Amino acid sequence: MSHSAGPATPRGLGAELRDAVTPRTTLLVIGALALQILFIASYVGALHDPKPHHVPFGVAVTGAAGQSEELTARLGGLDGEPLDARTVADEAEARHQIMERKIDGALVVDPRGTTDRLLVASGGGTVLATSLEQIITRAEAAEDRQVRTVDVAPASREDFNGLSSFYLVVGWCVGGYLTASLLAISAGSRPANGRRAVIRLGAMALYAIAGGLGGAVVVGPVLGALPGSLWGLWGLGALVVFSVGALTLALEAVTGIVGIGLAVLIVVVGGNPSAGGAFPLPMLPPFWEAIGPALQPGAGTWVARSIAYFDGRALTGSLLVLAAWAAGGVLVTLAASMYRGDRERSRGLPPR
Repeated sequence: MSHSAGPATPRGLGAELRDAVTPRTTLLVIGALALQILFIASYVGALHDPKPHHVPFGVAVTGAAGQSEELTARLGGLDGEPLDARTVADEAEARHQIMERKIDGALVVDPRGTTDRLLVASGGGTVLATSLEQIITRAEAAEDRQVRTVDVAPASREDFNGLSSFYLVVGWCVGGYLTASLLAISAGSRPANGRRAVIRLGAMALYAIAGGLGGAVVVGPVLGALPGSLWGLWGLGALVVFSVGALTLALEAVTGIVGIGLAVLIVVVGGNPSAGGAFPLPMLPPFWEAIGPALQPGAGTWVARSIAYFDGRALTGSLLVLAAWAAGGVLVTLAASMYRGDRERSRGLPPR
């Protein structure tokens, strides 16, 4: 004679909660909350009150060196110190330094007339060029002089506010950390050994080549948003994508799935608002202005604008930053993975 099983003993609410929300999940949720708050603080802190400060700015007075020094001192002493004014020899030197991205604008004064020339480069940031025009117009009006603005490196008409370079680089960065995250989620957050790490890095490199080309084609031939070398943008894109992906793989190899959040913290929370995209670096608060060039979004945006509008000049420093992130990510990924493989072998675990 069979007996039916009795009713299951109901579990307490505490036991259900422990099963539904484990301590590990709780820590991850707390980390996500912290990341959210930092995201808001970083973006709002960097972008809520943009104003130019210590903008590198050239001053030349035609045929009157002494007046150049006097005008340089006057412009450098404007309220709020928006300009870091320095004397340049003449208009040709001012144009050269703007194209080399050593200064962001210049005032060329001819004492024989009443109208001076303001040289700007909207390709380096339309908002900054407009701000310089406003500052110099006010300063010249106080001396009963007028200003004619000359854009020596104009942004494309299809590149509204000079933002296309920034959004292009942001897209490359998103592809880099998303792909590295997918590799971790699909096959374990930490590579089991050095061989697996090499395979992931190789897959990341192939994706970077494809992603770099895709972005360059979209902003160039497809949309016409950016001028400049398609090959140059492709190479930049591959380097940006791989540097972000390698960083993410390295953080995952060391910390596991937490590495995804750390990559977002560095690239998105720290890097995007400090990249000089929405507002060029001299318009950001000091902290963001300082860290921007050292992170992938800032370095990538600088190089993209140089390729598009400055004849590919002033690239070396930013390319070295991207290369350093890529090389560091590769080395840490390999070292952490080989250490893990050696430790598992020493414990007698079978190779995976």
